Amino acid sequence: MSRYLNPYTDFGFKKLFGEEANKDLLIDFLNQLLPNHHQIAKLTFRNTEQLPALEPERKAVFDIFCASASGERFIVEMQKAEMPFFRERSLFYVTFPIREQAKKGKKWLFQLRPVYFIAILDFEYDESEERRRFLREVALRDQEGDLFSDKLHFRFLQMPLFQKQEYELKTHFDKWIYFLKNLPDLEHIPAILNEPVFQKAFRIAELANLSREQYAAYEQNLLDYWTSTAVFDNAMKKGWIKGKREGKREGKIEGKIEGKIEGKIEGKEEGKIEGKIEGKEEGKKEIALTLKWKGFTLEQIVEITGLSIDCVRQHLLSSN
Repeated sequence: MSRYLNPYTDFGFKKLFGEEANKDLLIDFLNQLLPNHHQIAKLTFRNTEQLPALEPERKAVFDIFCASASGERFIVEMQKAEMPFFRERSLFYVTFPIREQAKKGKKWLFQLRPVYFIAILDFEYDESEERRRFLREVALRDQEGDLFSDKLHFRFLQMPLFQKQEYELKTHFDKWIYFLKNLPDLEHIPAILNEPVFQKAFRIAELANLSREQYAAYEQNLLDYWTSTAVFDNAMKKGWIKGKREGKREGKIEGKIEGKIEGKIEGKEEGKIEGKIEGKEEGKKEIALTLKWKGFTLEQIVEITGLSIDCVRQHLLSSN
């Protein structure tokens, strides 16, 4: 049984970084990604559900949304599987913290505070080999590469591309990424991470410290994570998705992913995955939408998700 929770799960990520008592962990992590003039001293968590200006428009729900004492806004997302138009969704998300800065009922001269969108991705972009990099920093620049505005920033972390081993860790940022990527497989605190901030992070992540209700919620999150991972690993095995998925979890994936995950979930990612994908229908529909974006046929989507052909067809049409 794993000793520590998986930070790629919604529960695990928010347990580490999304609770008031753990804001110091989030501040320490974010400061590794920020320039000196935007370093954070204090943070305030904000409502993660952002409502549209008009009722029919789409709302946005962030994993973590916070603001510094000087007004910078930070959206932090953990994305465990590829999804359609993720970059475009990132652009849509940053419109909310930009728009909320507008002052109502008084003269406002558009003095915006910077907005940062930080995405921790458990997948790689579909890009050519020479353009692949672990950390991609994006800002508004002109044709000469000069900064046009410092009010909008993106940080995309493609976790499978981080390959450093414990003895190769040089910076505090390296240590954070190593911690996040390897946490579920660690059985003790590595000597190089034996610092106060990581000691606290390990203590928060220890499964033995969760209540029974928290552990049940974590188990369900872990099942959802394994299901989505198994779907894409199986699709690659069948040749429906080209390329090799790096950092594959231990264990054996056999047969069609039509069904259940055998055995009791104990927080350990070993064993055999086979049968039908059982779980929430909404989760299956999200997988179906992603498979459509990846170029899967209707028949393949039905086979992988176990949804009826009518359900898949209706969901995909309604998502256009």
